Amino acid sequence: MPPGIDVRGLSLRYAGETVFSGLRLSLPAAEISVLLGPSGAGKTSLLRIIAGLEPADAGSVTATDGAPLAGRISYMAQQDLLVPWASATQNVTLGARLRGQAPDAPRAAALLAQVGLAHRATARPATLSGGERQRVALARTLYEDRPVVLMDEPFSALDAITRVRMQDLAAKLLAGRTVLLITHDPFEACRLGHSFAILAGSPAVVSAPVRLPGVPPRAPDEDGILHLQGELLRQLALGQAA
Repeated sequence: MPPGIDVRGLSLRYAGETVFSGLRLSLPAAEISVLLGPSGAGKTSLLRIIAGLEPADAGSVTATDGAPLAGRISYMAQQDLLVPWASATQNVTLGARLRGQAPDAPRAAALLAQVGLAHRATARPATLSGGERQRVALARTLYEDRPVVLMDEPFSALDAITRVRMQDLAAKLLAGRTVLLITHDPFEACRLGHSFAILAGSPAVVSAPVRLPGVPPRAPDEDGILHLQGELLRQLALGQAA
């Protein structure tokens, strides 16, 4: 069972401005929590703090099982961050090789096949499209096989059809893990989340989480999805987080 995550009293200042202060957020274990909000609200900074990549000015991030989070998190940034001189396969297994572990080539190949890039396994990033690079980054995230996964706009560079397919794949392969997904897309939030919250305001505050019915990935034409998208768009347009 992966841990849940508790964020308590988190504060961050940047360039003399308070991004958020006293922020509280709970991520349930083995669920996909989605965070939406306008640009500049601090969503990426919050994700990086949880990942241990950026310090907060105050507050804490803890696992609900009491064990350290270090070594149990896989992080997928908004940029693909592929190593330019390495092939797609080598980029997928980069983490293992940096840790001095023997790469699992068959597993990397299987993941590349699942994201539709089996034919590009030996290609270097410069020869890949933006969408292909993003899919390599997704395969690399899945290869790490961590109980906690943090994802920052992971499907933003994909065309509409590929995006839906990768949403389906991610929901399948991330089932049973504790996931925090940042997205600007209400449709994506409604398809993939067990719950969603909105981070907005200045300083930013986070809304109470809203539970979504059913189990992800939800069908695009599922009853209620259009209504939920409309409500989310209304809240985002108003910059609401109450």
